[in-house]
Amino acid sequence: MELNTVIYFLTASVLLTLAPGPDNMYLLAKSLASGAKSGVALSGGLASGIVFHTGLVMLGAAALIKASPFAFMALKFVGAGYLLYLAWQAFHEQGDLELGQNNDTLAYGALYRRGVLMNILNPKVLLFFLAFLPQFVDTGSEQLALQIALLGAVFALQAFVIFAFIAICAGRVRAFISKTRNLNRILGVVQGVVLVAIAGAILAAG
Repeated sequence: MELNTVIYFLTASVLLTLAPGPDNMYLLAKSLASGAKSGVALSGGLASGIVFHTGLVMLGAAALIKASPFAFMALKFVGAGYLLYLAWQAFHEQGDLELGQNNDTLAYGALYRRGVLMNILNPKVLLFFLAFLPQFVDTGSEQLALQIALLGAVFALQAFVIFAFIAICAGRVRAFISKTRNLNRILGVVQGVVLVAIAGAILAAG
């Protein structure tokens, strides 16, 4: 694979990751509510989910899911259901926390796993990778799988760096607004609304 191709891919990946989207919105809300470390843990999970999707593209499973309406619908409803469950938790957990402390009731490992599941169960991400990655590989090469793996790793790495940066910045902003009355209640509601919106976007996807 030529260096120019990798550079073009990295540039496109960074622009796509920086574009406002569901992952960014939820990561921002979570980092504001629970702090930078929690946001970084969630970032690691979201980035790790990308590795899973890359593997499916390599194996051709993504094309199979795209070709099977039942498989796509099943993944869509499972993913949306999981997000709605997280939204229910966010609506019910908020209000009992105190900003200024480590107020996240979830361990960092649990947040990491949440990020992984959010990414894996989002069929829009899978279809995006199925359409995006092949644009930058040499389809005539005997090392097609290796090229896809490399591009997937590049995308996952840059996504983690950007997501972690967002989490750290949000964590710093959190310190300045720590005296806002009922802030955790507000942020809990924001997290819930964002998760419901993501679930709705998944269900509406064609």
